[in-house]
Amino acid sequence: MEKVPMLAEGYEKITADLKTLRAERPLIVDAIEEARAHGDLSENAEYHAAKERQGQVEAQIAELEDKASRAQIIDPSTLSGDKVIFGATVTLLDEDDKPIKYQIVGQTEADASKGRISYNSPIARALIGKQVDDEVEVTVPSGDKFYLIEKIEFI
Repeated sequence: MEKVPMLAEGYEKITADLKTLRAERPLIVDAIEEARAHGDLSENAEYHAAKERQGQVEAQIAELEDKASRAQIIDPSTLSGDKVIFGATVTLLDEDDKPIKYQIVGQTEADASKGRISYNSPIARALIGKQVDDEVEVTVPSGDKFYLIEKIEFI
């Protein structure tokens, strides 16, 4: 069973989402029972909608439970080194010498607008294992991008 690396806040988000979905279960069962009481199930839109929602919730719960059971929680402040690894915050210089800062995180925490990229993303895959002053070429949908690693931090 492959471990899923994530920060503590990603694990907390998964457990909070699980709690919310589990709390929704009884409400869905009540909605199904109420819709059943209306009679003919073949043309009962409320019943079909409630059953569909039940399927979605159960699938989400199964997926989140799987991630939580395989979670490998990593605290970046306990890491060190001179290479880019999971949890590192990397400052890059683009072709115009404009600084860009990314933290390499798990898929759960990834949010590019906040500078947090998944370790599976093309940029993160290109950065992992590199050191300060290394040049990195990343192929993205808009073409090839070139970066220079300016700083690696574990914060």
